[in-house]
Amino acid sequence: MKIKTRYSTLRIACIAALGLSLSHQALAANGAITGTLNDAAEARVYVGAKVRLVELNLITESRRDGSFRFSGVPAGTYTLEVSYLGEETVTQKVTVKDDATVRTAIEVGEGDELEELLVLGQRSSQASAINQQRVSNRISNVVSADAIGQFPDQNAAESLQRLPGLSIERDQGEGRFVGIRGIDPNLNNVTINGLNIPSPESGVRSVALDVIPSELIQTLEVSKSVTPDMDGDAIGGSVEVTSVSAFDKQQDTASITVQGSQNDLRDEVSPKVSGTITQKLSPDWGVAAALSYFDRDFGSDNVESNGDDEVEQRQYTITRERLGAAVNLDYRPDFNNQYYLRTLYSEFSDEEYRLSNTFTLDGEDSEIERGSKDRKETQSIFTVALGGEHQLQTWKADWQLGFAKSDEDEPDALYYNFVTENDSIDANLNTIRPAITQDADAVDLSTYELDEIAFEDNYTKDTETSFKLDFARPVNFGGYIGELKLGTKYRSREKDRDSSIFIYDGDFDNIDPSDFGDSSPDYSLGDFGPGLSRSTMRDYFDTNRTALELAELDSEIESNGATYVNEEDIFAAYIMGSVDIDKLHIVAGVRYERTDFSTSGMRVELIENEETDVEDVVNTVWEAERDYDHWLPSINARYAFSDKLQLRAAYTQTISRPKFEDVAAFQIIESKTEEDDGVFVTEREAEVGNPELQPYEAQNLDVSLEYYPGDIGVLSAGYFYKDIDNFVVYADVAGTEGWEDYDEAIQAINGESASLHGLELSWVKAFNNGFLVAANATFTDSDATTILDGEKFETQLPNQSDTIGNLTFGYEANDFSLRLAMTYKSENFEEIDGDMLRFEDEHAQLDFTAKYFINDDMQVYFNAININNEPFYNYFDSRTNNAQFEEYGRTFELGFTWQMR
Repeated sequence: MKIKTRYSTLRIACIAALGLSLSHQALAANGAITGTLNDAAEARVYVGAKVRLVELNLITESRRDGSFRFSGVPAGTYTLEVSYLGEETVTQKVTVKDDATVRTAIEVGEGDELEELLVLGQRSSQASAINQQRVSNRISNVVSADAIGQFPDQNAAESLQRLPGLSIERDQGEGRFVGIRGIDPNLNNVTINGLNIPSPESGVRSVALDVIPSELIQTLEVSKSVTPDMDGDAIGGSVEVTSVSAFDKQQDTASITVQGSQNDLRDEVSPKVSGTITQKLSPDWGVAAALSYFDRDFGSDNVESNGDDEVEQRQYTITRERLGAAVNLDYRPDFNNQYYLRTLYSEFSDEEYRLSNTFTLDGEDSEIERGSKDRKETQSIFTVALGGEHQLQTWKADWQLGFAKSDEDEPDALYYNFVTENDSIDANLNTIRPAITQDADAVDLSTYELDEIAFEDNYTKDTETSFKLDFARPVNFGGYIGELKLGTKYRSREKDRDSSIFIYDGDFDNIDPSDFGDSSPDYSLGDFGPGLSRSTMRDYFDTNRTALELAELDSEIESNGATYVNEEDIFAAYIMGSVDIDKLHIVAGVRYERTDFSTSGMRVELIENEETDVEDVVNTVWEAERDYDHWLPSINARYAFSDKLQLRAAYTQTISRPKFEDVAAFQIIESKTEEDDGVFVTEREAEVGNPELQPYEAQNLDVSLEYYPGDIGVLSAGYFYKDIDNFVVYADVAGTEGWEDYDEAIQAINGESASLHGLELSWVKAFNNGFLVAANATFTDSDATTILDGEKFETQLPNQSDTIGNLTFGYEANDFSLRLAMTYKSENFEEIDGDMLRFEDEHAQLDFTAKYFINDDMQVYFNAININNEPFYNYFDSRTNNAQFEEYGRTFELGFTWQMR
């Protein structure tokens, strides 16, 4: 879909006019000051240092390579003041001449007795993160590469859970999706090296950050308020992943890590190996590369129910592989011109074999289904970004051309289902872990019949091409020197899902299910009964597929109903200004975003009519398109009472576009006409998308107070409020307009309104005696109103937790490091399920890591993950009404790292 030319021209003209209207206030192209911050040994990079030009009260911060710049500086002699938490303030005189650039190098740090701790331990990583937080234009938190290595975190999601206000959603015990301040991960924005990352999973926008190995990351930054030069789709916040660069290091570096891990639930040993290298090929060229591979064998045990008359046992055996690689090139011919190429590839595969027993409790008509799921799912993310930064006398220009592709491939998935009737079964569903009672026939496969075999090929592809261009220059705002910035961004995205589903439910009378039997699996939540042989079932299907009877209608409706294409083009333009007025720093402006959306799929209806003796599938192409736009103003302010105490406040407007599967053009309808007491009655059920869904729209208010005691530490408290319109819930809309004659119609709809407010507290302190403490807690409350079929529901926001928190105790010595960490997330409302509310229970997990430094280059480490064996639990209405209980066990890791410093 193409952006309409007249709209694009008009918007670009508006932005240009706004910039030109301020250009008469722009500063003349005077001199410039550039510099770098180093320690005496040139071993550290000081990121986020506050650099102040005292006489003009101009303030900037050092970048990720330790460099800084002041442009448009009149001729004269000035004092540079460098403030960095954990180090003494440094001053240096410089003299600027007209139309000349002064270059200087400033030495930071005293090289005291803690230098070894700064190099080997977490103190330097904490200092870097806290300094970047202190000087940020936004309310944000940062995790550096070194800090990631201080916890037993396998991926980006698990690294982020340690930050204030952040929590994760887990899959098979591993962190996947990141929630900010208890809000649904689908309402966040995720970028890698400035590129918006499409999601490999079908239907969703949220990016599962477990596909990004922690070894590939230089920094993780979470912005809880946004500025106009950032994407507006960030109601929860924005997560920026930055990969390694050679110019991030003062010296060439290399590292290799080898690790073995063991999961006590499945008693399997899993290997991992990773390595990184950064090298400056010349003063102008640098290359950085990283590679990580992890092969993990583990599993889980599960029991779940529908809250009424059905309970299911599930036993998983999983092989999970991660392969990640990054190669980054930098070319810096001079300080005024920089070019970069950033690439990242990540592949995540999940080979899963699941056994399940489903018990339907209906007295004499009770039934048992024994099933299997045999599939391998592979997700990949590839990004490439080419960009540059140019200082053009007064103007600074930044540009980036990017391409990102994510996909999910699930070929040759095989499902078996065996059934039997058995009136002996019983279970109490009003308990956390329902126990099943069953007789000998229930665990005898010879009493079962093969009911169905399903074979699936599913593929999802999500691609995005983008281009952005930004300009900035110094400007005089009423006698105060500030910066004017304006720019534009274009994103073209397409998400395709293609499914081929084959269902075989013909005559299986000649098949003895006991031929597929296997020994009872290792299952910790009760008596599971016999297993099913994975290899035997796969061999049987491969050999006999052509002779099996295909349920053509069921296969057609499932395949066509799950196939759709969504296209989304987003044009954005913004203008913003920043200025320091004495102790007050303000960043304000407005962003405009226009979205053109189209979707193409099928309306698929299965018709079974006894009256007319018709059994058919009717396929109708369904296409829809719409466009909408938003003006998103924002203001971020920071007031420094002193060097140690500062107040922040922000007002922003943000949006979040609906999930792709929610707005996709698909309808799966089943119409059955059967005789009932001499009268033919038609029942209709449907599962449908909603292309008319409106985006979430939010007004956000943030206020925080931050105290930096002067050493490596911060104490902060913040209040936030969000007023959200158009939040999305899943509901049965049968009986409403358009669905009057349906018995059930499940569709995503916009809620009436919602609000969320909360308090965020954080304390981080690195003591000089080696002890470390980090504690944070976020308390939120939300109210959401939804009206379904005339009935009003008052709930929380979906996936919003009232309380999330972290507590970490650590100790750093010259030759070892210890860390004990706890993460906590309170219960949260998930969805309306029929006439019940489904909740995810609270989760508290303990992790431990220990390191021993053999010398400056080598270390061994031990990690213990989920020490307290915390399960995953969902329930209906009351905590005693099981929805899902799942155990993962503990994981232990032993590894060795070599680093060239």
